[in-house]
This record gives sequence, C-alpha cells and structure tokens, in this order.
Amino acid sequence: MTTRPHQVFEDLARLGALLSQDIDARLREQCGLSLNGFRVLLTASGRAPFCRVQEIADALALSVGGASQAVDRLERRGLCVRRSNPRDRRSSLVDVTPAGHGLLDDAALVYADALDALIGVRLAEPELGELVRLLGVLRVAVGPESRLAPAG
Repeated sequence: MTTRPHQVFEDLARLGALLSQDIDARLREQCGLSLNGFRVLLTASGRAPFCRVQEIADALALSVGGASQAVDRLERRGLCVRRSNPRDRRSSLVDVTPAGHGLLDDAALVYADALDALIGVRLAEPELGELVRLLGVLRVAVGPESRLAPAG
C-alpha cells in the first residue's frame, strides 16, 4: 500500500465527515434542515422548473432510493412537491415550493457562513483555487464518466 494516496483518502474522508457534521449541526439548529435536505433542495431548485429524482441522485452521488427518501422527507414538510413525469412514467419530477425556496434562502446564508468560517478564513484565495482544481481532477478521475473512458 502506498502511503500518499492512502493518506489523501483518509484526510479527505475525515475532513468531509467533520465539515458535514459541523454544517449539518448549524443548519439543523438555525433552520431546522439537515445538510442532506439542504443539498437536495439546492439541487432541485437549480434545475427548475422541475428536476428528476435521478438528477438529484446523480448530482449528489446518492442512490436513487436515497434521493427519493430525501425528497419524501422534504415533501412531507411542504418544502417540495413530486409529480409524475409525463414523458417517463418510471420517474418523477420534483419542484421546490415557495416555502422550500424561503427556507433554502435562509439555509444558504448559514451554509455560506459555515463554509467561510471553516474553510475560507484558513486558506488564501490562491490556495483555495488550487485545492478546487486538484479536487476537480480527482473527482473526474473517479467519477462515473471515468468508467466509460479508456484507461491511460
């Protein structure tokens, strides 16, 4: 086992978990919304007027079942609505309600403040830019698209 890739994985996994826990706690406390719920609403609102559950799953690296359950929880709270897809009866479309948009606006401020406090004040802009670039390289290399491309 090579040390550097192993250490990168462990550091990324731990950092991701710590950031998620902190941001989730802030969102729950200040908005009554989980980080996962926030990310689902954010994804659905960005694909307006309607977003397929499959698109949410793909965007957030969730299973379709996990994305569907997250949508169910948000729908029970009146934050989104699900409709059958007239073009594909096997899928459904998700739309964020006005209440969902209002909560999303509030949660986006909490989210941005948390990220700034946790990351933004610790890394200068050039470092952040380089980190974004490097993480993008890795994300593309291990993402679903990489399985379709020939190796090398």
